[in-house]
Amino acid sequence: MVSKINSIAVLGAGIMGAGIAALAADKDYKVLLLDINEEAAQKGKDSMISERAPMLSDLSKINNVNVGSFDKDFELIKDYDWICEVVVEKLNIKREIFEKVEKYRKDGSIVSSNTSGIPLRDITENMPDRLLNDVCITHFFNPVKVMKLCELIPGEKTSKKVMNNLSKFLSGVMGKGVVYGKDTVNFIGNRIGCYLILKGLHEGSNARDLGLSQEEIDGIMSKPLGLPPTGLYGLVDLIGLDVMYSVGKNLEANLPEGDMGANYVNLPVEEQDMFDKGQLGRKTGGGFYRMQKLANGEKKKEVFDLNTSLWRDAVKSSAEGDLSLILEDSIRGNYAWEVMGSTLLYAANLIPEIADDIVNIDRAMRWGFAWSKGPFEMMDELGPIYFINKCKEKNIAIPKMLDVLLASSGSDKFYSNDDKYLSIEGEYKNILN
Repeated sequence: MVSKINSIAVLGAGIMGAGIAALAADKDYKVLLLDINEEAAQKGKDSMISERAPMLSDLSKINNVNVGSFDKDFELIKDYDWICEVVVEKLNIKREIFEKVEKYRKDGSIVSSNTSGIPLRDITENMPDRLLNDVCITHFFNPVKVMKLCELIPGEKTSKKVMNNLSKFLSGVMGKGVVYGKDTVNFIGNRIGCYLILKGLHEGSNARDLGLSQEEIDGIMSKPLGLPPTGLYGLVDLIGLDVMYSVGKNLEANLPEGDMGANYVNLPVEEQDMFDKGQLGRKTGGGFYRMQKLANGEKKKEVFDLNTSLWRDAVKSSAEGDLSLILEDSIRGNYAWEVMGSTLLYAANLIPEIADDIVNIDRAMRWGFAWSKGPFEMMDELGPIYFINKCKEKNIAIPKMLDVLLASSGSDKFYSNDDKYLSIEGEYKNILN
């Protein structure tokens, strides 16, 4: 294994690939950027120095980036220490790329995939141990320059030295917040974050029947719960309804039997109709919201009313309240419980399946989804006993980590005052940076 990463080959020059390449180049590392043809790779390189949103903080560092094509220049990866695959999210294409990587890479080079949800075991199935010992997932979040999170996922045979070496580079050089996940569908951030989104869309229908508008739902799913100001529908507009559709299909194919999320993998009827019509969000000029330019040059915001399937003027909704809304007995509170409360319970049931401890889960949601607090930090703020009592009241099975807390005699919270966290074994352990 290489003792130190001094060069990076990025395979795929789209938004994510260019972002990863730019971050490395900005730190003065030698970068090779390859794509299906040299024009595509050059386009990715040019995007790093675009006037509107440059990816480089020092534009002169563009000279650290060389471009090429898969057909003509793939063998050049033999000179690079870390090879990061960032091609389209299709298993067969990723496998083809990995087979070529193994053919040309040098001994000891680190290989990673930036997939957001395809299990590593599927990408590397039946590939040689030489690759399996040096391979992992490095899941960056978009935009790479801004988002702190990088999920690091080993395979069954990945060397610990590879993980340590790459972790040090990601955190020490690239400035990323590294969390350690397991080779499970959607890893940590997207597993929990997409549960929240899909559950929110499904519960939205009932909430609208009870009188909540989409704007009010977005108000709930923002500042009161420590979530970004986009709310639910605004976030889906940003991500794209097509992306959420694909995420759901991936979850449907890969979630373990009995998983809480299995009931929400398909879009609700109204959202499916929007998807079928190509009304996907900002990328198509409008999804749940759109901006209309008036004759006088001013703009107004409109909302696509899911109850009528018609556009109407958006009504600004106040984002009042705090996290205690989850426990409030009201229409707003019940929606918050059914969506955010359910998400916190979901997270409490996913250790050790997706991560070994609560710290990695909390960090993933803060660093990758811009939550003000992670799931276990939220439960600590409100008091885990209230969640336990609510589960008993609603005849919900108590999730694993809440059960561990109940059995622990040390504290009534997941985190102690002396910077320790409750482990799955029921012991408080030191939080490591």
